[in-house]
Amino acid sequence: MVDLKGKTALITGASRGIGEATARVLANCGANVVLTARSEADIRRIADDIGSTALAIACDVADYAQVRRATLQAAKHFGGLDILVNNAGLIDPIARIDASDPAAWGSVVDVNVKGVYHGMHAAYPYLKRSGGVIINISSGAATGALEGWSHYCATKAAVLSLTRCGHKEWAEEGVRVVGLSPGTVATDMQKAIKASGVNPVSELDWSAHISPEWVGRAIAWLTTEEARPYDGEDFALRSDEARRLVGLID
Repeated sequence: MVDLKGKTALITGASRGIGEATARVLANCGANVVLTARSEADIRRIADDIGSTALAIACDVADYAQVRRATLQAAKHFGGLDILVNNAGLIDPIARIDASDPAAWGSVVDVNVKGVYHGMHAAYPYLKRSGGVIINISSGAATGALEGWSHYCATKAAVLSLTRCGHKEWAEEGVRVVGLSPGTVATDMQKAIKASGVNPVSELDWSAHISPEWVGRAIAWLTTEEARPYDGEDFALRSDEARRLVGLID
């Protein structure tokens, strides 16, 4: 197990799925965990279950002022910040470009792109002091086109560019930036994709999706020195080789 004792991690979108699983995994590794999401009741329930090493902060990542307050509160509460996991993301509503709603399309940009930028910008001063790491949750959609996913493909491509830019600008200052492309994960997002009936991803059997806990373990591994060769790019968890590196399979 990765040793994260004395470290503090802030996880966005931590009310369920990958975010919740990541908070639990990092806490089990010894880290203090700060759970953020718009749904305050859910993150408070999870934080209470984890215990005194967890803090819940209601935060909409689309609002920079809220993100800045959350990072400040996290750093004050635990004495610093070492890890930022930019996990918050949307895929609804799934629709072809011609049938999409411009306002809804823009809301996905606000969360998936601006939310990641907001987290990186707000956390940078603390991570520079600690020599910390930013992990941006990406997707194979960052480099591929899928019907009905123009919003998701475009925003994940932007996240990959933010990962690359962050690495180029901050690596020499000791701040690591790395992306994680987990593949398909058994979360509520996959239920929405299944219900849409659009493109081949919706046709996958539920058994094809990995558990959120596996993604949390991959995130923990990405904080280690062993993962440094992947800085500035997306680490893809879909292959057996990658899963062995993380320790998910023998």
